[in-house]
Parts: sequence; C-alpha cells; structure tokens
Amino acid sequence: MIGKGIYFVAGAALGGYLVHKLNRTARSWGPSGVADRVGDRVLEYRSAIRELNDDIAGAVEEREAELLRRYGAEDTAAVEPRRHRGVLPGA
Repeated sequence: MIGKGIYFVAGAALGGYLVHKLNRTARSWGPSGVADRVGDRVLEYRSAIRELNDDIAGAVEEREAELLRRYGAEDTAAVEPRRHRGVLPGA
C-alpha cells in the first residue's frame, strides 16, 4: 500500500509540474508573449544598427580627414567638419 502512495504522490507532483510548464509555454506563445519577444529583438536590432551607424560615421570621418590631408585644402582648419549628424543642410 505504501508503494502505491509513493507512486500517487510522484505522479501528482509530475502532473503539477507538467501543467505548470504547459501553462507557461502557452502564455509565451500567446499574443503578449510573442509581442514581448518581438519587442526585445527589435531593441537588440536597433542598438546593433545604431552601433553600426556610429562605426560607419567614424570611418567616413577618418577617410575624409585623410583625403583632405592628401589632396585637400591648404588650410584644413577652414574646412568645417561634419559634427551635426542627422541635421539636414540649411535646416
């Protein structure tokens, strides 16, 4: 009789655990769970794109400075560097 009781308790514990995992999985695949995952991915992609944009802007500025030194103006101080990224000219 004790053996059957142990199996009953083990089965109840395992069943409770499985129900908990299934509910958790169902919530993660529901609309709010999917929206949370998509939102997290979008934030990751935005930060990666921002970092890439900064790297490219730095490389462009370095290359521009190199070209100005090599071929450019005699007075490089007269050439104003681009410091206002994202602002349209004449705005």
